[in-house]
Amino acid sequence: MIEKQLWHPVVASMHLRDEPAAVDLLGQPLVLWREPAHDHGHDAVVHAWADRCPHRGAKLSLGRVLNHLHGARLECPYHGWQFAGDVAARSAHGEAVAVGRCAHVPASPTFEPPASHCATAFEAVERHGLVWVRLERPDRTRVPAALAEPPVFEPWTDPVWRQLVCGPYEVQTSAPRLVENFLDLSHFGFVHEGWLGARSHAQVDTGRVEEGEGGVAVRDCKAWQPKGYAGAEEGGWVAYRYEVPHPYTAILRKDAAEGDPVSNAIALFIRPDGAEACTAWFAMATLGDLSDDEELRAFQDAVFAQDRPIVESQQPKTLPIGQHSEAREVHGPADRMSSAYRRYLARLGVSLGVC
Repeated sequence: MIEKQLWHPVVASMHLRDEPAAVDLLGQPLVLWREPAHDHGHDAVVHAWADRCPHRGAKLSLGRVLNHLHGARLECPYHGWQFAGDVAARSAHGEAVAVGRCAHVPASPTFEPPASHCATAFEAVERHGLVWVRLERPDRTRVPAALAEPPVFEPWTDPVWRQLVCGPYEVQTSAPRLVENFLDLSHFGFVHEGWLGARSHAQVDTGRVEEGEGGVAVRDCKAWQPKGYAGAEEGGWVAYRYEVPHPYTAILRKDAAEGDPVSNAIALFIRPDGAEACTAWFAMATLGDLSDDEELRAFQDAVFAQDRPIVESQQPKTLPIGQHSEAREVHGPADRMSSAYRRYLARLGVSLGVC
């Protein structure tokens, strides 16, 4: 299953604080937790482990994080076994203990747990205000090099831009359906009438679509919008650029233009929760928008609330990409982006959320 070899967002960084958190990814229950930031004078490290104590199977997410003298640890809620979060952690007798390995058993304080007494650890990183997890190392013959890391979103690391995360949004449809909706300009005048589009200006320019191993890119696409961003006061033609660098990610960019001083970049990051369910976040970066963070979030919430009933109504909830799918769909000239996206999923061999 190629999806297990890809990085996926699992929770917003701001929602993972001092306590462990439980989350499921592709059927794998996980416990997420942080090492206290002051342990080694660097940023707090995030961990993603199987949410199961190897001793008697209790959920580690019900435990607590310990800032131990010999390194950060996660304590099991059942018998207090302590599991090391840092390769520099030490056992009761001072020996180095690998990440996830049991470092202390309170009922038998002189017991030196062997290497087999360990939690299952997965790779975890933080990018774009989210925690990302990968369940399996990639098979380089199947997974392109462009997917070896979480998707790139440059405005998030640029201090000139203002950044914020919106979500999570739990949606009863597949992750590919939600990506395709994000790429679809021609629904603006109907689903988002008065906001992102108008029925009287339904025509769109799909621009230039580029396909490659690194995903899909779309340049110079345009739509007429009465309110293209939170602080907009009048309508006009808006030019967008889109990228799909990951099966469950899409990024749009809108640059400032004459009469429009605002530049926006929005990345849609999706966690697939099953074939017909997903959780989404929007990582937003803006230049020149005078709206405050709450206004920006309220605008994004309102736009997504318009999308939700439509995407949840689509049948099937999985995205038809196979030539022999029983749920084949017809296409129009404005569907060039979504058609390219479907071909990208087929090339990768994505199976979750498609049919």
